[in-house]
Amino acid sequence: MKKAKEKVKAKKINSRKVVKKKAVKKPPAAIKKVAGKVRKVRKTTKKTKARAISGLVLGKHRANPIIAPRRENGWEAWQTFNPGAILLDDAVHFLYRAIGEDGISRLGYAASKDGFHVNKRFATPAYEHRVDARSFNIFSYSSGGSWGGAEDPRLVRVGDEDVLYMTYTACNGDLRVGLASIRVEDFLNGKWWWRPPVLISPPGEVHKNWVIFPEKISGKYAILHSINPKVSVEYLDSLNFDGKTHLQSYHGGNKPRAGSWDKWVRGPGAVPIKTKYGWLVFYHAMDDDWSKYKVGAMLLDLKDPTRVLARATEPVLEPSEQYENNGFKGGVVYVSGAVVKGGQLLVYYGGADSHVCVAHANFKEFVEALRKEKLPKLKREAVKKKLSPECARKIKGLLSKGEGIFQWQS
Repeated sequence: MKKAKEKVKAKKINSRKVVKKKAVKKPPAAIKKVAGKVRKVRKTTKKTKARAISGLVLGKHRANPIIAPRRENGWEAWQTFNPGAILLDDAVHFLYRAIGEDGISRLGYAASKDGFHVNKRFATPAYEHRVDARSFNIFSYSSGGSWGGAEDPRLVRVGDEDVLYMTYTACNGDLRVGLASIRVEDFLNGKWWWRPPVLISPPGEVHKNWVIFPEKISGKYAILHSINPKVSVEYLDSLNFDGKTHLQSYHGGNKPRAGSWDKWVRGPGAVPIKTKYGWLVFYHAMDDDWSKYKVGAMLLDLKDPTRVLARATEPVLEPSEQYENNGFKGGVVYVSGAVVKGGQLLVYYGGADSHVCVAHANFKEFVEALRKEKLPKLKREAVKKKLSPECARKIKGLLSKGEGIFQWQS
C-alpha cells in the first residue's frame, strides 16, 4: 500500500509541466531617475520624522501667518515680517517690520496673550528711522525691498532693568546697526518715547543681525555681533554710545563650512535664550541653494558664549509652506524673535519677507535634544595641485580686501 502511494506521487511530479521564467526587463533610465527621487524623498521624510520625535524640529502653527499686511493702513499695506518679540506681563509683545505705499520700512506694534493669536495691534507705526532721501540702492532692495528705514528689530530687557533695548538694521543709503531704547512702562502703554537712536557699527561697512544678551556676563553688557567665521561677542560697561564709538566686527566675504548643511552662515536670529546648559541661539544659513533661507540652532557656553557647546546637525526650520514660498522673497524663513511661555518655546519669524509666523516646540525637550547633538566634523579636502606663489599672493590679497563671494555680514 505504501509503495503504491509513492508510485502515484512520483507520477504526479513527473507529469507537471516545467514553466520557464520570463526574462525581467530592466526599467528605462527615466523610471530609474524617478525611483531614485522617490527614495530620496522617503529618506528625507523619515529623517525629518525622526528629528520631530527627538524634539529638535519646530512645529509651525496652524494659525500662520499671525500678522499680515493691512491694506487700509498705507504704511503697512505691502509687507509685514521679521518681528522682534519679548515676554512682558505674561503676554508676547511684537515690533514687526512693515513696508507700505511709500516704500519706507517702519516698525509696527502688536501683542498676543497666548503667543499664537494677535489680540492687539496698533494702526500707526511704533518706530521710524529717519531717511535722508528715497532713492534705489542695492542694499535696500536686497534687504527686504524698501527705500530705507528701520529693519529687523530685536527686543531685549537686560536683567530687571526698566529699559528695553532694540537693535535693528538702519538703512539710509547703507546698512548699519542701530540701537534705540525705551522705558518698559512707556512701551507697555504705547507711548513711543524712544531715546534717539545711535549707529553702533562702523560707517562704510555692511552689518546686520546684532543681538544683546538678556543678562550681563561677568558684570558687563554683551553683544553677539558675529557667528562666522567664529562667534564674536563684545563686552561693555554701558550701552550708552556717543555716536562716535563703533564696534569692530568681522566684515567681508568668508569661506563656506564644509561637510555641513549650514554651508553659508549669515548671522544670529533672535535674542539668545538662557537655558541651564547654555545660551540657545538661532541663526540663519543656506546650503548650496541660495534661494532658501534655513534656520539652525546652537548652544553657547553661559560664561564664555564664544564657545559653541552643541549645534544642530540639520535645520530646525525650513521654508515648506505656501506662506513661506509665496511673497516678496519666496523661500525665506527669518527668525528674529523667540520667547519661552508656559513651557513652550515660541519662535517668531518672517515668511517670504511678507508675513509674520510662529513655530513652537516643548522647550525642555528641544534643549535636551540639542544638547545631545554632536558638533559636525568638517571634511578636509585634499589639495591635488599646489598653487604657484604668485597665484597664492593674489588670492590672499583678494581675501584681505573682503572680495570674492558676496555675503551679508552676520
